[in-house]
Amino acid sequence: MVIFIAGLVVFLVIHSVSIVAPRWRDTQAARLGERPWKGLYSLASIVSFVALIYGYGIARHAPVVVYLPPVALRHLALLLMLPVFPLLIAAYLPGRVKRFFRHPMLLAVILWSVSHLIANGTLADVLLFGGFLAWAVADLISVSRRSIQRPVPGVPASAANDVIVIVAGLALYAFMLLWGHARLTGFSPLG
Repeated sequence: MVIFIAGLVVFLVIHSVSIVAPRWRDTQAARLGERPWKGLYSLASIVSFVALIYGYGIARHAPVVVYLPPVALRHLALLLMLPVFPLLIAAYLPGRVKRFFRHPMLLAVILWSVSHLIANGTLADVLLFGGFLAWAVADLISVSRRSIQRPVPGVPASAANDVIVIVAGLALYAFMLLWGHARLTGFSPLG
């Protein structure tokens, strides 16, 4: 559990720098250069994410049950997950979907977190999905208040992007639902 918690904390702290210290982040990026800053940021993110995933896998072998969600909530979780992949893709393929939701990636993380919190009740699940939920809500509030928005890299805006977002997002959802989730986690959301 220590590796999991350390990975989770480091990952969320790294991704919270712009929330709690945006000026410090901009100063460091200017001092080091944008590319070296992003390189260090990416390296620390990858290492902490690997620790988080590895530690979560270990924690699942000796689960501590915090609550037992009713089966009906698992069905609701499947429904809440439906827009998650289209929203994630929309963050990088600007079109009407991205314009309408403004911050589709953060909304995707919120929906992903809530759906997993209502379907899973172990301590590791509560820490993982609760941590990401708290971070995403805090970041959504923070980014909404920022006067200067950093651009998200992506392709040029296009009406075709909306079709790609929906088709690819739903295809990815179906893939994860039918095969990917079980392959990655050892647990099928379909039972």
